[in-house]
Amino acid sequence: MPLETRLLAERKVFIEGEINHEKACDFVKQIILLCKEDSSKPIDVLINSPGGEISSGLLMYDCIQSCKTPIRMYCMGLAYSMAALLFASGSHGRYMFPHSELMLHEPLLGNRVGGNASSIRSISDSLMETRNKMNQILAHHTGKTVKEIEEATGFDHYYSPEESIDFGLADEIVTFDQLMEG
Repeated sequence: MPLETRLLAERKVFIEGEINHEKACDFVKQIILLCKEDSSKPIDVLINSPGGEISSGLLMYDCIQSCKTPIRMYCMGLAYSMAALLFASGSHGRYMFPHSELMLHEPLLGNRVGGNASSIRSISDSLMETRNKMNQILAHHTGKTVKEIEEATGFDHYYSPEESIDFGLADEIVTFDQLMEG
């Protein structure tokens, strides 16, 4: 039996590597499968990701937020950018390994730059709307004000597990053994 299949049978879902359309769709399929199997038994989402596409991450976010099955989030290694937002959105426990790290920043422009002045203005307006949406989501899940989130995301801001707890991004530091017991 493949390793991924065995882990999925144990209700362990991974967000690893760059977040993109394909990984977001795979994530949603796995959550659907586990919810249909047993909607009362928790699902553990283990994150080790530098982040990625905002639209793909928001698909995953919508799945996590509307899922009636308890989803526990674990940061093992790193959760940067969109991965940090996904991690912080966990409502049934947000756990970090002792040497893991979160990073927040404003949305990046990516490869969409080009065109006339009107097109560039439209891209800029869209980027600012996305920034506001992401900051509101983070404010909701951390208990911080949008202004505090704007200050924290104005540059690449790295958080240790202790700093993550203090800022409202995480709930608890756990060890690998504690993950295995859960």
